[in-house]
Amino acid sequence: MPNATLCVFSHGRRYLKTLALGAVVAVVVIFPGCGKREPELVLLNASYDPTRELYKELNASFAQYWLTKTGQRVEIRQSHGGSGKQARAVIDGLQADVVTLALAYDIDVIAARTGLIGKNWQERLPHRSCPYVSTIVFLVRRGNPKNIQDWDDLTRPDVEVVTPNPKTSGGARWNYLAAWGYALKRELGDLSKLKNSSAHEVQKAQEKAFQFVRAIFSRVKVMDTGARGATNTFIQRGIGDVLIAWENEALLATRELGGAKVELVMPSVSILAEPPVAVVDGVVDKRGTRAVAEAYLQFLYTPEAQRIIGRHYYRPIDPAVAQEFADVFHPVATFTVEEVFGGWAKAQKEHFDDGGTFDRIMDVQASPSH
Repeated sequence: MPNATLCVFSHGRRYLKTLALGAVVAVVVIFPGCGKREPELVLLNASYDPTRELYKELNASFAQYWLTKTGQRVEIRQSHGGSGKQARAVIDGLQADVVTLALAYDIDVIAARTGLIGKNWQERLPHRSCPYVSTIVFLVRRGNPKNIQDWDDLTRPDVEVVTPNPKTSGGARWNYLAAWGYALKRELGDLSKLKNSSAHEVQKAQEKAFQFVRAIFSRVKVMDTGARGATNTFIQRGIGDVLIAWENEALLATRELGGAKVELVMPSVSILAEPPVAVVDGVVDKRGTRAVAEAYLQFLYTPEAQRIIGRHYYRPIDPAVAQEFADVFHPVATFTVEEVFGGWAKAQKEHFDDGGTFDRIMDVQASPSH
């Protein structure tokens, strides 16, 4: 899907009151009217940083749906943090029934290291088990005083950048790869040339991309462990001139939690972010929760859930629902991880594993000669 254009959606009601939340939050959803009666079913959803408000509403909606369908009361608890940290928590023993993380690689790691998730997990649900998509944008101070318009402006010496740490945050890895892809496109003119150009031309473009992304990270003063922490750093603490952010975080900030202070800037090209979901087979089979866990993730694809997704500024994948949200998101040319980086496994190994490109960038930044 080269240079795919993300369509335009509209906003609706929102329920968030504050962004100032801790790194890990438990959200309990009990069907209204049950009083203090104990739930018959309990699920734990381990999710990435910015989805707290989204799943609070989705969980309540699913609890209603499940009670109506089965007569059973379900309680859904949430664990939130950087996507990489959440994956490691499950590997280390967090008994999550489902994971709803920022990128496929984090779920693949759980599957490979623990065997708790079947290797075919991405084939079990539509759209490669991604119930919505998003992209990466910029959040700037109101009035855009530094006149930040595109990725090149993030390398200027007068601009301070805020982004989370790619070692712990899935959103940060999307940010990093979006910048890298932009640099490649700038050098080659067309990302399709990655497959059509000579090895020498591609290598030269990759070296230029390394220098470009290094220049951006030389402007980064704070790297939080997760996307929500980075948003708090930018908005609550007032640090930085630009935040590289999930689109939903940026829209939430501009429309509900700081529109008088910040505004959104769409880059000329970005990455198509596809956050996936999966049942943790080893946990649900042990706890006897497979039926409700599978129904919970299938529910995310229903029109009701897709509308909730749209209201929380994530882009629904249901075309009919997407048409109901036709006036809030700006179109943007996008590329995918598969097209530019050869998939998440290759991107992770080359860029984010120990000794990879990101470590080399940070080693250069730490060097006294730079």
